[in-house]
Amino acid sequence: MPIYDYRCTCCQTSFERSQSMNAEPPPCPACGGKTARVFLCAPAVHGRMARGRDQAVRSLQPADAPRGHQHGPGCGCGHS
Repeated sequence: MPIYDYRCTCCQTSFERSQSMNAEPPPCPACGGKTARVFLCAPAVHGRMARGRDQAVRSLQPADAPRGHQHGPGCGCGHS
């Protein structure tokens, strides 16, 4: 049986459970509340769908830092 990751919607406890694909989400072991299956990564896609996924992943990443020449004292690279 596959192992699934779950997170409690009440107390945010995360846990794993081995169960069949069609089984209902188990109750939270900490508080007994409702849980939801957590998907930790996006599935692999190919072809035209891959371009959309790549763009979506890039949009979620933080913007790059300013690209000026920023070295600390004693860098030794010769720039001032």
